[in-house]
Amino acid sequence: MATVWQLVELKNGETYNGHLVNCDTWMNIHLREVILNFLLLILINVEARISRYLKVIDKVQEETKTRSDRKPPGVGRGRGRGRDDNAAGRPSKGTGRGVDDGGSKGGGRGKGVAGSKSSGRGLCYEFAFVGFGRRRQGNDRIQNPFSTEVCWTHTSTQPEALEGGDRLTECCDMTDIKEDVDHHRRLILPMEAPKLEQVEVEEEENRAKPQQISKPKRVASLDIFRGLTVALMILVDDAGGEWPVIGHAPWNGCNLADFVMPFFLFIVGMAIPLAFKRIQDRVTAIKKVILRTLKLLFWGLLLQGGFSHAPNKLTYGVDMKKIRWCGILQRIALAYLVVAFVEIATRNSLTKGLLPGKLSIFKLYFWHWVVGACVLTVYLGTLYGTYVPDWQFTVQNTDSADFGKVLTVGCNVRGKLDPPCNAVGYIDRKVLGINHMYPHPAWKRSKACTNSSPHEGPFRADAPPWCWAPFEPEGILSSLSAILSTIFGVHFGHVLVHMKGHSPRLQHWTIMGLGLFILGIILHFTDAIPLNKQLYTLSYVCVTSGAAALVFSAFYILVDIWNFKHPFLPLEWIGMNAMLVYVMAAEGIFAGFVNGWYYDDPRNTLIHWIQKHIFINVWHSRRVGILLYVIFAEILFWGIVAGILHRLSIYWKL
Repeated sequence: MATVWQLVELKNGETYNGHLVNCDTWMNIHLREVILNFLLLILINVEARISRYLKVIDKVQEETKTRSDRKPPGVGRGRGRGRDDNAAGRPSKGTGRGVDDGGSKGGGRGKGVAGSKSSGRGLCYEFAFVGFGRRRQGNDRIQNPFSTEVCWTHTSTQPEALEGGDRLTECCDMTDIKEDVDHHRRLILPMEAPKLEQVEVEEEENRAKPQQISKPKRVASLDIFRGLTVALMILVDDAGGEWPVIGHAPWNGCNLADFVMPFFLFIVGMAIPLAFKRIQDRVTAIKKVILRTLKLLFWGLLLQGGFSHAPNKLTYGVDMKKIRWCGILQRIALAYLVVAFVEIATRNSLTKGLLPGKLSIFKLYFWHWVVGACVLTVYLGTLYGTYVPDWQFTVQNTDSADFGKVLTVGCNVRGKLDPPCNAVGYIDRKVLGINHMYPHPAWKRSKACTNSSPHEGPFRADAPPWCWAPFEPEGILSSLSAILSTIFGVHFGHVLVHMKGHSPRLQHWTIMGLGLFILGIILHFTDAIPLNKQLYTLSYVCVTSGAAALVFSAFYILVDIWNFKHPFLPLEWIGMNAMLVYVMAAEGIFAGFVNGWYYDDPRNTLIHWIQKHIFINVWHSRRVGILLYVIFAEILFWGIVAGILHRLSIYWKL
């Protein structure tokens, strides 16, 4: 068997070519004269649990079928022990006894390890043993199942290390090994033999020290993507009134503001596998998910339920008859709760390796896609199968001449996706109550309601009654469909965890991102399913998820591969403190605090003075001035603040 040439491929993709020496009962493989990355290893041992497959020549397979399974009696495996006292470095011989596979005793001889002097570059040894798996260092245990190390045994020649004749075993990582150009069958191991006293002291220190968990490395491109999404929210909320092209589409269509919510959900999903990879206990993970969900619901009700009137009004409080139950953070909480529980239920998949095949990542997380298919089926069945009758409402806008009037909207249809008669609004009116829905929907800027479309303006004289009605863009049924955006995000997180190379990751992300984007465009322009953020249609999910995949892939190339990071530092800082910037800037809490300090008139505040005298008057345009104010005085300002907080290690975490 020593002349058989064999190839072994590990689960992490590494390949070893060498001569097969032995294969034991547990399929652990012993190879000699192995070639690995232009290095020649004398002897290695590959454990079966990390091997993907092995390949041997056909001749060996044919001989194996015909030969006897047991050796003839009397043939044994010799185990020898040699003395290494040869000053010339020649191998000394030793004797040993062996037992054959048939049960009879046999004789054998073994060779000792040749002595070798240490050079200035490190220690040279004729024999190297490569082990894979876990090993102990003091009280710490290396958990990476694919770690590769070289272990060797030698006799110390340094008098201060060990007494002559004692044997010392050492290990180092394969990445630290260099080839000895003078001896082709030797390896340069970059370390000196440690002193015995030093080893004992280090072991005692390791026992005394508490185990320290290393801080996980953050994915910079994901932080930058999160920071970009928060910055876009600030931009479209504060400048969208002057620039309708970046605001929400009145109904069908997709503007810049319509990408913000799906981007948030995609990022939340992508971060779930990265977070749960560090949580070993399932009960602990469930507690963290429930606690974070409750925090999101609390802040959602506080900021978007009507309690806060910042930044334009210096009052607070909400009438419980009109509190808004749904919102951005509430939708994120629902999607996070569902997808996180699915991830916890299938968390064993995080510790498994990918099998060969392009679809193996989908098969590994089969139940995620089952849940996604169930969500999509329920959503489409409800959207197109629910009967919507006529409905009435009372005008609540105190600025309207029709305040207090009861208006009737005629429907009596099924499967319609127009503003007044869709199933999304019908379910919200029945479950939430019409007084608990968003009173300023984007459809009020539609051409059917105002001649100023796409800007806000007075309603037309022949405007339909539903123009005065409220509508919840983050409603119950649309939030159910929003779970799909998080499932796509968690899939991209799985790719980041399991695929160990930039090229396969980017190939998977870009192909899937382009596929989703093109599918959504086809559904929209063929009038099959229109792009609609308020209804969160399937075409909208595909287009926005595909766009999120492509944007993240671009950041991954620029930042994580090309290390082109400095221009995006403000976005990265915002992404690392996203909740703080969202509350203070996007929800206007900080601006409301500053507006509370006015001079003589509530409109005479520092913020209004900066807007008027530094931006609007300088550019002689309110539209340009407001846009520049939002970019520099809000987004860039909070980027710098987040950077200072990052230097101080201050973060607002849920």
